[in-house]
Amino acid sequence: MKATKPTELRELSVADLETRLEENRKSLRDMRFKKAVSGQLENPTALRVTRKEIARIETIITEKQGA
Repeated sequence: MKATKPTELRELSVADLETRLEENRKSLRDMRFKKAVSGQLENPTALRVTRKEIARIETIITEKQGA
């Protein structure tokens, strides 16, 4: 999973960002479940990348709502 650049995220609407946020949260939940069941993941760094992506999206949503 490749992280999306903040400049690309800022071009999206709030609705699109919220959709991406839900997709990333679902992906993170699935990875955590898979790790708990099997004990390991194919790409362990994907957890970190997804968490940071969620944080980026939440930050940009907050910026847009405050502006």
